[in-house]
Amino acid sequence: MTCKRNLLFLSAAGVLTASLLVGCSQPEKTAAQGPPATVPVTIATVEQKDVPITLRAIGNVEAFQTVGVKSQISGELQEVHFREGQDVTKGQLLFSLDQRQLKAELARVEGNLRRDEAQAKNARVQAERYAALLKEGVVAQQQYDQFVSNADALDATVIADRAAVEYARLQLQYTRITAPITGRTGNLDVDRGNIVKANDINLVTINQVTPVNVLFSIPEQQLPEVKRYMAARTLRVDAATRNDDPSKPAGSVLASSGQLSFIDNTVDPETGTIKLKGTFQNSDRTLWPGQFVDVVLTLTTEPRAIVVPQQAVQSGQKGSYVFVVSPDNTADMRPVTVKRTSGNDIVIATGLQPGERVVTDGQLRLTRGAKVEMKRAPTSAAPGGEPAAGSGSDQPTEKSVPKSATPGAGK
Repeated sequence: MTCKRNLLFLSAAGVLTASLLVGCSQPEKTAAQGPPATVPVTIATVEQKDVPITLRAIGNVEAFQTVGVKSQISGELQEVHFREGQDVTKGQLLFSLDQRQLKAELARVEGNLRRDEAQAKNARVQAERYAALLKEGVVAQQQYDQFVSNADALDATVIADRAAVEYARLQLQYTRITAPITGRTGNLDVDRGNIVKANDINLVTINQVTPVNVLFSIPEQQLPEVKRYMAARTLRVDAATRNDDPSKPAGSVLASSGQLSFIDNTVDPETGTIKLKGTFQNSDRTLWPGQFVDVVLTLTTEPRAIVVPQQAVQSGQKGSYVFVVSPDNTADMRPVTVKRTSGNDIVIATGLQPGERVVTDGQLRLTRGAKVEMKRAPTSAAPGGEPAAGSGSDQPTEKSVPKSATPGAGK
């Protein structure tokens, strides 16, 4: 009797367990048989446009000319005629030194000149008189020669006196120190009343900032390409710096355009690079000596290049690939050959055609043949908190490569 009860209990437990297992597995079977879920993605359109071929580097701004102003004579600094950091023009008076001693010296040598001129004139008259007497046989040849020699010596003294006068005038001019170039003054290293020595220290340094030069380096492997394009035309150089002006958008780029003006005659054997220099008019003074800037050297322009955003290109074991969205909104993995990078774009050599759509965001969840749907655009609020017109949440997001080409990295 006990055995029969045990068998009935085990049978009932087995039936219950089987029922539970069937009940738990039924939803999984139903879910597996349902349609595959779509993957939200962002897409961009493949475009064909002219793309510049460029080289990028970090450059350093240099003054077009730099002059350290020194005194050519020793003396007391009496007056400073400019302010630190002021723009000055060539020939503008900067410093005045004490002139009293030099004026006295000039007066002394001018007096010597007038005295010696009078003596030389008298000696020449005497020599001419003795020349006439010599012809008449009244005086000896020796006496005549002495008068001629004396006249010649006094003439030479006059020449030396004139040189002394010119030198004294020049020294007097050196008491007025003027700007040798047009530029901007730096820190003033002396003050009024100081005693300055000839050719001792820089009184002030002047930098010419319009125009300016930007010095940068490129790998020696790119030198033949630069020389080839430079032989055909003048190459454009762009220099960009970040803007910290609070009145302008934060992080905005201030760019200046110039021309390649110099290629060094030696490759640095330690770094394998060669120095280049671009000249910028810098009329707005965006560039400042000593500043580091991002430099873009444009070699030429590739017409009708096929480009996609950088986010669209993925890297796999077999190389680069993209997900192409077909007209029925299914994704297909397609290998591509990357030619080069240009700013935020990638130039494609093979694998894509203009007008095709590629995925730029959401690739991690994609497989071949997966259904995709475009992500919804975020709602932009107008002033007052209301959604802006035409920006409803039912609008899809589709990126497009910008029309304007951004200079990018070189080959």
